[in-house]
Amino acid sequence: MVKGAGPARAEFDDLERLVAGEKAAWDRFVARYAPVIFAAVRRKLAPAGRTGDAEDVAQDVFIRICARDFRLIRNYDASRAKLSTWLTVIAHSASIDHLRRQKRATQPLDTVPEARLAVDPPKDPVKIDIPPGLLSPRQALVLEMLYQREMEVAETAEILGVEPQTVRSTHHKALVKLRAHFHEEDF
Repeated sequence: MVKGAGPARAEFDDLERLVAGEKAAWDRFVARYAPVIFAAVRRKLAPAGRTGDAEDVAQDVFIRICARDFRLIRNYDASRAKLSTWLTVIAHSASIDHLRRQKRATQPLDTVPEARLAVDPPKDPVKIDIPPGLLSPRQALVLEMLYQREMEVAETAEILGVEPQTVRSTHHKALVKLRAHFHEEDF
């Protein structure tokens, strides 16, 4: 369980109860260390101009702490660092991970020129022959309306007198049948 003893260990003596799932111990832990974690996160995010993300990242720190049955707390060694120092390191790491994810994030879709989003239609569309009886009549009709007539789901649902979710479900089931059929045919 939690290793170490002495003054660093006394910093928060409820760790065993916290790991055991005692709500009162968790509440005391959060009340005491949320400001420490939040401050560490803000300090790391501020230079990148991302202080608005601090609450989300601090929440991620608490999720990390709870993950895998409090694995991080179970591995905490009080002889190596004070609990507040150790939590600051975790907050620092979570902040760096967050900033890396933000760097990899793509450009918001509404800022991309529409010409870059356009997709050219295939030059020679491939027509597949669906074996009779593979799809139910309703599945075949839904595919025809969505693909051949290029109708929207809501429009198809209105014409068929069903909910849009029914059209989506029917469409999905038809595609599953087609994938299974043509996958078997390839071998």
